[in-house]
Amino acid sequence: MSIKIVIVDDEASIRRMLRIALKSEGYDVTEAEDGESGLVAIARQQPDLVVLDLGLPGMDGHAVLKELRTWSKAPVIVLSVRSGDREKVQALDAGAQDYVTKPFSVEELLARIRANVRDHIKPDSPVVLDDGHLHINLGKRWVTLAGEKIDLTPKEYAVLAMLARSPNCVITQTQLLQEIWGPQHKEDSHYLRIVVSHLRQKLGDDPAEPFYIRTEAGVGYRMMIQESAP
Repeated sequence: MSIKIVIVDDEASIRRMLRIALKSEGYDVTEAEDGESGLVAIARQQPDLVVLDLGLPGMDGHAVLKELRTWSKAPVIVLSVRSGDREKVQALDAGAQDYVTKPFSVEELLARIRANVRDHIKPDSPVVLDDGHLHINLGKRWVTLAGEKIDLTPKEYAVLAMLARSPNCVITQTQLLQEIWGPQHKEDSHYLRIVVSHLRQKLGDDPAEPFYIRTEAGVGYRMMIQESAP
């Protein structure tokens, strides 16, 4: 059965480009040009993923996302010309899995779609990531680097696990702080910076140019990992 994707964007040229690219990859694509028809399409199709623009006529993308999250867990990738940190944080905190700004690379968007769909269609499977150097098995709470076990504190493991559950996707500071430290600490970003710094040291990440845990300035963090071929 084909993986279903709904595109909600008012630009016909964007929809056409995405339709061609996604269908060439074997996806089943449905299009909508505004928020209201987008919600109808999502309800009817029950897609595996939604690509959502924010600047929609009538009901804008933020309103669509808010409504969608009351009845659907389908992963959402926001695709928008709005590049401000506030827009990104608002969308990610409201339940979007990723945020891509226009103009964009089709190849990168396809990679992010694959990552999100892969995570969505195996929601109950234990998370195991392995790029041939770093191995993370969340089912066994086991992390190794070049075959050597890494000892992590409870907070370090919790942050790594939350990032690893959505590889290559942005997790906001607010999400991490609320989930791991609790709602009362959602503004205490210095706690998170310290833990991320320690994690990078243990993963051998260059703090100036980290390989595994990337900072999305003003937004949050992204766990970058390319799984090795079996």
